[in-house]
Amino acid sequence: MNTVLTSEQLEILRRLDACTLANAIETFHARLRNEGFTDNSVYCQFPHLSPMLGYAATVKVRGSAPPTAERNYPDRTDWWDYILSLPSPRVVVVQDMASTVGLGSLLGVVHVNILRALGCVGAVTNGAVRDLPAAEKLGFQLFAGNISVSHAYVHIVEFGTPVEIGGLKIQSGDLLHGDLHGVQTIPSSIAGKIPMAAAEIIAREQELITFCQSKDFSVEKLRAAIAKAHS
Repeated sequence: MNTVLTSEQLEILRRLDACTLANAIETFHARLRNEGFTDNSVYCQFPHLSPMLGYAATVKVRGSAPPTAERNYPDRTDWWDYILSLPSPRVVVVQDMASTVGLGSLLGVVHVNILRALGCVGAVTNGAVRDLPAAEKLGFQLFAGNISVSHAYVHIVEFGTPVEIGGLKIQSGDLLHGDLHGVQTIPSSIAGKIPMAAAEIIAREQELITFCQSKDFSVEKLRAAIAKAHS
């Protein structure tokens, strides 16, 4: 399990937009700049909602094909105990491993309400989501590969193990942040230092923006200002 932050630290991180957060993480050289975030195969379903932050509860599902013996796959409830074993807030991360990814959805109105009751603030999946108005009304953020009308034969096959969503490898307990730009992990080794780094970045950027919008703008002065900012 990664280091658990205080509620105050978590709230400061949650308020950051994803781009500023990514810029701040880059300053610590904790990973390559082309790693740590989902690609464009995963979409934010509610761009107007505030940023999402929580510890990852990882789940693997299948469901595009019916079972060979029974009419339906048996329901599981043991993964609820796993979710509650993680610190809050929580984000459920569902890797769809079906032969046809995204044909059916685990995440609909019932599961969204169950997950919210279990302290989850959102979900991330390479597969499908549905019942979007219900999730939006609850402020439950969803990131998904597509939308589906059906749950098909979706069933849980594994939980608490590493998953991969949109090229992003996620371990159980990883701290996730997401907004309209996408989802990224926050390295636990630097999480507590990120707010100060982000504040410095915001201040430098605002200074440049203010200059670009001023009557004193010139290319020569811009070069000097950028050189100063990177010195």
